[in-house]
Parts: sequence; C-alpha cells; structure tokens
Amino acid sequence: MVSLKLTSLALVALRALSAVAQLPDGIEVESVEELEDAIDDPSKLQSNTLNVKISTTFPDSEVFGVKLVNGHPTRAVLDINNQEPEPIKVILAGGFLTTPNTAGAPSPPVIVRNLTSQRYSLQIPAGESQSVTYSFATELHPQDLRLNIAAILQDAKGDVVETLAYNETVSIVEAPLSFFDPQIIFLYLFLLAAFGGVCYFIYKTWISTLFPQKRRGGKGGERAQRSSGGTKKVDPADQVSVVGADGPAVTSGAKAYDQSWIPAEHLKRPEARRVGSGRPKSRQAA
Repeated sequence: MVSLKLTSLALVALRALSAVAQLPDGIEVESVEELEDAIDDPSKLQSNTLNVKISTTFPDSEVFGVKLVNGHPTRAVLDINNQEPEPIKVILAGGFLTTPNTAGAPSPPVIVRNLTSQRYSLQIPAGESQSVTYSFATELHPQDLRLNIAAILQDAKGDVVETLAYNETVSIVEAPLSFFDPQIIFLYLFLLAAFGGVCYFIYKTWISTLFPQKRRGGKGGERAQRSSGGTKKVDPADQVSVVGADGPAVTSGAKAYDQSWIPAEHLKRPEARRVGSGRPKSRQAA
C-alpha cells in the first residue's frame, strides 16, 4: 500500500516538474504537465510500466549513504536496461524531495522541493543498456529526506511512460569548511582590519589622552649638544644665550653666525640693573 502511494505521488510530482521535452514528431512543451495537450493522441500518455530496468548510482557519494551537499552538484547515473523487443527513447529525467517515511512524518509524504529536470534524446536498442547522467543541487537545512528520481520514456508506438528510477532516503548536509577557502580568508582579513580600526580609534580618542606627551625640544645646552651630536665641546665664552618659547638655548658665537655685519651698539650686552631691597629710605636713615 505504501509503495503504491509513493508511486502515485512520484507520477503526480513528475508532471509538475519544469522542463522542455522534445517529442519525436518535433513538438516542444514547457512542462511535463503539458504532454497530454502537446501530443495528438492523449491516450499515448500511459502510466503503465515498460519492460525496462533502471538502476541509479551516485559515484560521488560515500559508503555510509547518499549525502546531498548544499551548494554542490550531485551526480546520479541512471543505467537503463531495455528488455523490450523494440527500441525505446529516453526523453527526460527529473526528481523531487519528500518527507521521509518514518514515525511522526506526514502521511502521505509531502513534497519539500522539486529538483531540476534534464532533457535527453537517447535511443536504446532492444536488449541493450545505456546510461544517462542526471545532476542537481540543493539548498536546504540539514535533514533526512526521501529522494525520488523518475524518467520519462517513449516506446516504439509513441506511448510516453513515466518510470520511477530511485526512491530512497538521503541526508542533506552542509559543505565542509576549509581554512584555505578564499571566502573564509577574505572574511578573516576583513574582520581583522575592522577590529584593528576600532582599537586604533579607541586608543586615539580615550587612551592616548591619559598619557603625558613628551616635548620635542630641550633646554639650552641639551639642545646644542644634540645638534652637534655630542662630539664637540663648546667653549662657555663663545656661547650666546638665546631666549625662546621653550627656554634659553645656547649656541656657539664663532660657529653660529658672523658678527662682522652686526652694528657695534647691538653687540653690547645690557648691564643688569640693581634692584633695591624695597625698604623705605626713612627707615634706613633711622
């Protein structure tokens, strides 16, 4: 009973698959559902089965079961053995995913996702076997679903027959992450640059203001000593004090400038004035 329900569901779902089927007389249809309207004789669309055996394998699958990796194409190989006395033709193949036939699952199974269909124009002679490749991709949450793959065949009389090729439970899994993936590397670099920019902004805004800033200039002899590299001693008699914004600086009179062009009155140093103690003369006389 369950097998009959699944077969009926496969036939109904396959009619809703979007595809382009090329019939022998040159008629093109946009979907399998339109096959009845496309052919001249609707009675040619049959639901019975041909004397054909179809075995489906997944060359890229693991030993422990078929796993559909999200974002990666899954390749299924359909080996069709024609046991009819006349040749048959493979028109297209399609598939869909349904809920698994387990306890607690909907009954009858519910279609979760229709897969893409692939068109063929392959004729298989009587008593021979040929293979076709059906590829599809998924983007679903990791879970266990039931994969149904069906093929549409046509016999020598022109009758179109839908045949179920695969009906088993598969696992939907995510693609394994690799450190050498270019997208992962770019993401790490972007996050690192953003983190460094935030840290630099916080340091310049709040942390740097807590530390005193060092002055670049020095006082007097220290600055003169740094300018001469500390290798040449300056005679104190030749030093001229220069008062600046950051303190008095001492330079060498013989090396710093030429005194021949400076007027004599400007070379005279002003005498220091004596300042009294500030006590009144009346008190001094007393």
